[in-house]
Amino acid sequence: MKQELIDELIRLAFKEDIGDGDHTTLATIPATAQGKVQLLVKEEGILAGVAVAGQIFHAFDAGLRMNVLIPDGTEVKPGDIAFTVEGKVQSLLQTERLVLNVMQRMSGIATTTRKYVKLLEGTRAKVLDTRKTTPGLRILEKEAVAVGGGTNHRIGLFDMILLKDNHIDFAGGIENAIVRTREYLREKGKQLPVEVEVRNFEELEEALRVGGIDRIMLDNFSVADTREAVSRVGGRYELESSGGITGDTLRAYAETGVDYISAGALTHSIKSLDMSLKAV
Repeated sequence: MKQELIDELIRLAFKEDIGDGDHTTLATIPATAQGKVQLLVKEEGILAGVAVAGQIFHAFDAGLRMNVLIPDGTEVKPGDIAFTVEGKVQSLLQTERLVLNVMQRMSGIATTTRKYVKLLEGTRAKVLDTRKTTPGLRILEKEAVAVGGGTNHRIGLFDMILLKDNHIDFAGGIENAIVRTREYLREKGKQLPVEVEVRNFEELEEALRVGGIDRIMLDNFSVADTREAVSRVGGRYELESSGGITGDTLRAYAETGVDYISAGALTHSIKSLDMSLKAV
């Protein structure tokens, strides 16, 4: 499914950008012209999107030849050359912006993720991404989180049961939501991990009493309350902290003993890494 989503994304992106033709390129560059470009890094960070760039070049023109000099996940600095690509100049010009858009955003996400990961060193906690992603780009943004050293939460609504506040309220409470979930999974013959979100200690105790889950999400708990929740759970279930956690508070939450910390900021509030694709 992952590759299918990437293929569809590439197809739609070219349709959006090129339409009925890149008339600037077609008007100025002969179809037989050959050339070479290089990906120039202009800012410190973590490189991500090189593998996807290769897929973009190949999807547009299988004759383009890419030489990777720096792989995904590498720390880069201004002046580094990540790769070169040779082939038809028309093809190089028509793929340039899509490759840059993808790589700049993915590298920005990987860079931010790596900063979070370093803040967690020495603790048991892992940083998770969320579904707060750019529509259509989720698979690439989550891949960038992984490149940066983070851990992917569920990809979508299909690969995990996450009983959030609205599900719980509409279902009539945590117990009803969990019981119905177990019945549903049994009827459908599905084996999906089950996580339940709790907003206070009363809901936490209810979740512990009902059981039948794999992970508990502590929503907007303070650091002190999180530490108390870790004590109450006593290792019976995985614990995830979520809600308003920033780089300034990340370490404090990790030191409470939670297993995961989810951060929407990894994908919805990042700055793209500056780079350019230049003719050699």
